[in-house]
Amino acid sequence: MSQYFQIHPVDPQPRLVRQAVRILRDGGVIVYPTDSIYALGCALEEKNAVERIQWLRQTDKGHNLTLVCRDLSEIGTYARVDNSVFRLLKAHTPGPYTFILKATGEVPRRLQNPKRKTIGIRVPDNAIVRALLEEHGEPILSSTLILPGDELPFTDPEDIRERLEHHVDLVVDGGNCGLEPSTVVDLSELPPRILRHGRGDPAPFEL
Repeated sequence: MSQYFQIHPVDPQPRLVRQAVRILRDGGVIVYPTDSIYALGCALEEKNAVERIQWLRQTDKGHNLTLVCRDLSEIGTYARVDNSVFRLLKAHTPGPYTFILKATGEVPRRLQNPKRKTIGIRVPDNAIVRALLEEHGEPILSSTLILPGDELPFTDPEDIRERLEHHVDLVVDGGNCGLEPSTVVDLSELPPRILRHGRGDPAPFEL
């Protein structure tokens, strides 16, 4: 049975944020809101938790997992970013984008795309996420919460709780989210490629 925290979307309660991060550090899988839709998340080094997320999503080995980061400086630790890519990232973070980038040695190989050695990178504009990341002190490994067989994501945290209460350790209720996931942009090679159209405006990357 999962825990269920109602966290204020503008002014997150520090006590609940600390408890949520403790669940992450103890190897838990959490559901939390972003600036697009809800996501599944776990600590980077927790292999069993990562496998639980992959099982829930039924993803193959070629699917890019995403590191949700605090800021640009943290991105540079986990992804290879040259000057032209840095300018693009600076102009569009935080925001509803997921960027596919070449991974650095800080990213465990089991989390990288096995052929392309890439990783997804995300900096959401969401107060709850920012509070979780600040308390955690490192990225949260994440995947969009769209389950196998579903065409649309969950928007209501109560529905998420009912569907996943036996499969995750915590559902963070931050209010209803929209129906559009993040726009996914492949920046591992230039020119950029749009892999998924979502909430973020793709125009700046359509060269």
